[in-house]
Amino acid sequence: MKILWFIPTHGDSRYLGTTKGARAATFDYFKQVAIAADSLGYEGVLLPTGRSCEDSWVLASSLIDCTRQLKFLVALRPGLMQPSQTARMTATLDRISGGRLLVNLVTGGDPEELHGDGLFLSHEDRYDLSTEFLTIWRELLAKSHDGESCDFDGKHLQVKAGKLLYPPLQRPYPPLFFGGSSQAAHELAAAQLDTYLTWGEAPAEVAKKVADIRQRAEKYNRTLSFGIRLHVIVRETEEEAWRAAGELISHLDEGTVAAAQKKFASMDSVGQRRMAELHGGKFNPKNPRDGLEIAPNLWAGVGLVRGGAGTALVGSPEQVAARIKEYADIGLEYFILSGYPHLEEAHRFAELVFPLLPVELQKSLPGRTLTGPFGEIVANSYVPGEKAQVQASAS
Repeated sequence: MKILWFIPTHGDSRYLGTTKGARAATFDYFKQVAIAADSLGYEGVLLPTGRSCEDSWVLASSLIDCTRQLKFLVALRPGLMQPSQTARMTATLDRISGGRLLVNLVTGGDPEELHGDGLFLSHEDRYDLSTEFLTIWRELLAKSHDGESCDFDGKHLQVKAGKLLYPPLQRPYPPLFFGGSSQAAHELAAAQLDTYLTWGEAPAEVAKKVADIRQRAEKYNRTLSFGIRLHVIVRETEEEAWRAAGELISHLDEGTVAAAQKKFASMDSVGQRRMAELHGGKFNPKNPRDGLEIAPNLWAGVGLVRGGAGTALVGSPEQVAARIKEYADIGLEYFILSGYPHLEEAHRFAELVFPLLPVELQKSLPGRTLTGPFGEIVANSYVPGEKAQVQASAS
């Protein structure tokens, strides 16, 4: 089990859909989140992509020196980037980070945004382009270890005697991640990707996706790992967690939700459509669970105004850990999580849920062995345990 966190390069807040409680998306803040994730023992961080975000490659490069073990999951964008140049970027970032690069293929799902970036291909053609892009990208990086060149002549892309002089540290190339819910996406994942990511649907639906991709991968004699992208709202009690979920959307109004849903409906992403179908744009401000708890402890409220991953695990530490184990039993290995605000919730999740996760994961986490002050020293000389039991005698 590998737990990753999220760098909110499109902004962060205590409340969704309002400027109230918002905080500036600055480099100093991104560094705080990255250092927290690194020191707490998260496997890595996802850096989002799109015109609403800071560039993931530039930011990942800038965060190398302030972290030690943290891996960076950054985006490949077929049609916006050439495979040969992206392969060089991949090799460079992997080398200078000491092998801490993960790459995430993003085909795009918002035609308006893609048009603004100069890409006018249909959904189907974007997947054809992505297939060609990955074929070149993978071959360039794999052959760079032996100094060999690459030729490719496709419908969208052509390369003659392409070559990388500096290979990546990871062989044959950094791990490839990808998420998509269409049939074309599943086929591409089965044929070329290393890890398939799903957004947070109910376990039964996730199981169907995993089974479908595994079956498709058998045709190519390939096996994949699987992961999920979720938000988390965990508190010491279930009641507190659901109260926090309600507070997160407490400043939403029907107009804001309707505007967001109209925008999402214009996208050609099958995954985005599935997220929207979980809630239908309806919510009850007086009861955040009403119509939005789509499975035990799985809440669709985030997707009322946020594109992409729109569900959260909500509950006590024991409940959230149980739901994670339920997904793990389906075959999921990677859990890419986030919470609002991201700095505080990175600490909260680690403190409350990490101790309940598999022993193998706990062994890899820092701070589990007490080698110095752990918590606030009591009465100037006592190191606290789980429950402070210091008996002071009157003098």
